[in-house]
Amino acid sequence: MDSQKRDLIISVKNLVKKFSSPTGLFTAVDGISFDVKKGEIFGILGPNGAGKTTTLEMMETLQSPTDGTITIDGLDTQQRPQEVKRLIGVQLQAAGFYPELNLVELLKMFAAMYDTNIKPMEMLEKVELVDKAKNYVNKLSGGQKQRFSLATTLVNDPKIIFLDEPTTGLDPQARIHLWSVIREINKQGVTIILTTHYLEEAEQLCERVAIMDHGKILTIGSPKQLIKDLLAKGFKKEVKPEPANLEDVFLTLTGRNLRDE
Repeated sequence: MDSQKRDLIISVKNLVKKFSSPTGLFTAVDGISFDVKKGEIFGILGPNGAGKTTTLEMMETLQSPTDGTITIDGLDTQQRPQEVKRLIGVQLQAAGFYPELNLVELLKMFAAMYDTNIKPMEMLEKVELVDKAKNYVNKLSGGQKQRFSLATTLVNDPKIIFLDEPTTGLDPQARIHLWSVIREINKQGVTIILTTHYLEEAEQLCERVAIMDHGKILTIGSPKQLIKDLLAKGFKKEVKPEPANLEDVFLTLTGRNLRDE
């Protein structure tokens, strides 16, 4: 048991978040509990309004829980939020970057905020953006913006990074390429928590997923095990899956190479 505890980097216990609404209190997160292992890619899945982003924001110390606790690398997020922030990296959307600074200048700015020294070109190399070093974010393609956003999460050499729907709006090549970047970062020992609406993405990346709805966790497990459990209950698809789909046609015809503008 002690060795299992040492392997955990995040522990969420009985987490609740309520918001005021015109009709009273609305419960966005309703008493959820889960653990995340060191070095794991852990997905939080669910329809819109399930409570995924609110859960992430509480883990990131951006919101305070109404009840329950979150422990990150042994630190209580409510009691020691500044120490927690030094351990984590949080994905920003493109709109959150200063438009008058190029990529190198933005990375240096983030490093100054964390009071750390970085080598911007090495960081850009990790996300294959060296040739865009002097560009501004608004001049990047969608995939390049997402890769740069990923680079900014690494400025403070975090133990954990949080990615909220990292591939939304990307074309198939850019999405698959970003998956490979995420895997490479994970191989370096970084724990990754992500939300996504792309269930194939969760199957490809996540060791385990939690499926949420109406603020509650319905199940947790590896994608393969959850599928196996469903089939064991007698589940059968009404339509037999085709051996290929339209995405296969698209990628076969256009190739899997990244098309950066």
